[in-house]
Amino acid sequence: MKKILVTGATGFIGQHLIVELLRRGHGVIASSATPDKALQAAWYPGVQYIPFDFSGFDPAIDYYRFFGEPDQLIHLAWEGLPNYKDAFHVEKNYPRHAAFLENLLRHGLRDLTVTGTCLEYGLQEGALGEELPARPGNPYALAKDMLRRRLEEWHKDNPFIFRWVRLFYMYGKGQNPKSLLSQLDKALEEGATVFNMSGGLQERDYLPVEQVTDYIARIALQQEVTGIINCCSGHPITVKDLVKDYLLQRQASISLNLGYYPYPDYEPMRFWGKNDKLKTILKDE
Repeated sequence: MKKILVTGATGFIGQHLIVELLRRGHGVIASSATPDKALQAAWYPGVQYIPFDFSGFDPAIDYYRFFGEPDQLIHLAWEGLPNYKDAFHVEKNYPRHAAFLENLLRHGLRDLTVTGTCLEYGLQEGALGEELPARPGNPYALAKDMLRRRLEEWHKDNPFIFRWVRLFYMYGKGQNPKSLLSQLDKALEEGATVFNMSGGLQERDYLPVEQVTDYIARIALQQEVTGIINCCSGHPITVKDLVKDYLLQRQASISLNLGYYPYPDYEPMRFWGKNDKLKTILKDE
């Protein structure tokens, strides 16, 4: 059994990942900036919860000891989403998250998993493999890429296990209310007859959040495959088909007003992940 620190514990992914880690029999130190939300979580009695707000980072503190000297860290925390275009990500998030992680590594952490984003690939199209260069096109993706590069440089001269998990798209309970399927759920609950959306022809890579957190746990709990690892299905689906499949699962019906919203300008029309490294982990487990 490992003692695993999870930051961003009350976020969309964190809520599900903690359940998965506890199910696997590991000890969890959960942390977030929202203790009131943590108190309401079903997993709260089964973890050690330590609140922490990154805006209060103090370089004089030994955060490895502060968090009880965990065997490993799964770093999910990141503020300001889903606003991808705010300079806050580069100006504030990047430096304080980098300083926080380097503090833990300097004081004894030897196993680190950090979640990145498929947006690090920028406007590259088609099947995206980890070997492709990062070409971030918005402040959020740029900040994540800067953090990855800084940790890779630190890794050259310091012995620790390092995994960078590039997340693609996901859906499920607890998702941001501004997300596509959350908006669709709201429209159905309100009895709307029409759902406004984009043209829906963009191709993406989607997984349910429970599958994502299962994959994150498997990635973090092994040591053979490290570095950048795509966390994805490996199969493209159009957004329109995703919505139609979701309506079938819910046994619901609503008219889709395709083309109401423009396509986003921060991502290409067609992209999905190559998951060869992930499949190696799943095969070897």
